[in-house]
Amino acid sequence: MKRHLITIILILTLFGSMCFAQTNQPSITDDFNPSSLNQPGKEYPQVNSQGYVRFRIEAPQAQSVVVSLGLGGTKGGTPLTKAEDGSWIGTTTGPMEEGFHYYHLTVDGGVFNDPGALNFYGSTRWESGIEIPAHDQDFYALKDVPHGNVQQILFPSKSTSTSRRAFVYTPPTYGKDKSKRYPVLYLQHGWGEDETAWSNQGLANLIWIT
Repeated sequence: MKRHLITIILILTLFGSMCFAQTNQPSITDDFNPSSLNQPGKEYPQVNSQGYVRFRIEAPQAQSVVVSLGLGGTKGGTPLTKAEDGSWIGTTTGPMEEGFHYYHLTVDGGVFNDPGALNFYGSTRWESGIEIPAHDQDFYALKDVPHGNVQQILFPSKSTSTSRRAFVYTPPTYGKDKSKRYPVLYLQHGWGEDETAWSNQGLANLIWIT
């Protein structure tokens, strides 16, 4: 009798835990909008106010489509489900961290970029990019204020015997007072990216201080 009682208690405990887990699953707010880094006129990928990302890929002949988004591909990626119209649709299992993310598609084992998104050089290759709006996004938003200039500079490299490229940012007041001197900060883009990252992905040229 005690054994049956223990079994019943275990079943009820397990059922209660399952119900508790189901009721505590976060609901996804359906306020998705196109990413700010989409190709012109493209509706997907989309991001909602919680940081979830929704994808839609046109690949009617494909057998499998997986999105690898964020550092480490977000634990194996986001598998998409084929819809009746032949497109593949899916939403990340959780919200993404704020800021910029690289991602790519794996279609039937082949790696491709998302035709709906802009491409950026990162992870030692050109990848699709998506921006998860941040709480401090106003800090680097484009505003109607004076901005500096980003210039491409070509220079000879003795160590590599090639012509190299650098990008130089100068503030909006630069050049107005010929006697004024400015401090210099050298930024190295790091492994996997190139010299375009600070302005393209990081929007460093838009950051301004009042």
